[in-house]
Amino acid sequence: MRQDPNNYWEQLERLEKLIRASELKAGIIFSFHSLIIGLFIDRIEQFQPVIETSKVFVVLSFLWIGCVLVSIYYCFKCFKPQLELKYDKNVFFFRDAVYGFGDAKEYTKKLMEVCNSEHEMFEQLSQQIHIESKIIDQKFICVQKSIKFFGLSFIFVIMALAFWLVTV
Repeated sequence: MRQDPNNYWEQLERLEKLIRASELKAGIIFSFHSLIIGLFIDRIEQFQPVIETSKVFVVLSFLWIGCVLVSIYYCFKCFKPQLELKYDKNVFFFRDAVYGFGDAKEYTKKLMEVCNSEHEMFEQLSQQIHIESKIIDQKFICVQKSIKFFGLSFIFVIMALAFWLVTV
C-alpha cells in the first residue's frame, strides 16, 4: 500500500498550529500578570498603611507574588522547552538543515536524496512529527502549570484586596 506524504505534511501543519496556540496562551497569561502587577505598583501608596500594620496582608501579598513568579517561570519555559533526544541527522530538523549537511549545495543534494526515497522521507517526516509532538507536550504541560499558578495568584490577590477593603 502506497503512503501519501500529504498526510505527514498535514500532521506537521496541525502540530505547528498547536505550538502557536500554546505560546499564545502563555503570552496571554504573562500579559495578565503584567497588567495586575502594574496596577498594584501604580497604587502601592494606597496599600502602604495596611502593609505597615498587617502581617496577614503582607503574607497574602508574598503568596501572590510567589505564585506570579512561578506562573511567569512556566510561561517562559513554554517558549523554550528543554528536550534531550537523540536522533540521526534529519533534513527536516531546522538545526540539522543549517549545520548538519555542510553547505547549501550539500544540504540540497541530501534533501533530494531523502525525498526520492519514500521510505527515508517517511522515516524522517515521522521523526519530525515525533519531536514536534514531544515539544507540544512539554509546552502544554508548562501552560497548564502556569494557568494553575495564575489561578492561585488570582485567589491570593482577591483575598489580599478583600482584606485591604475590610481594614480601610
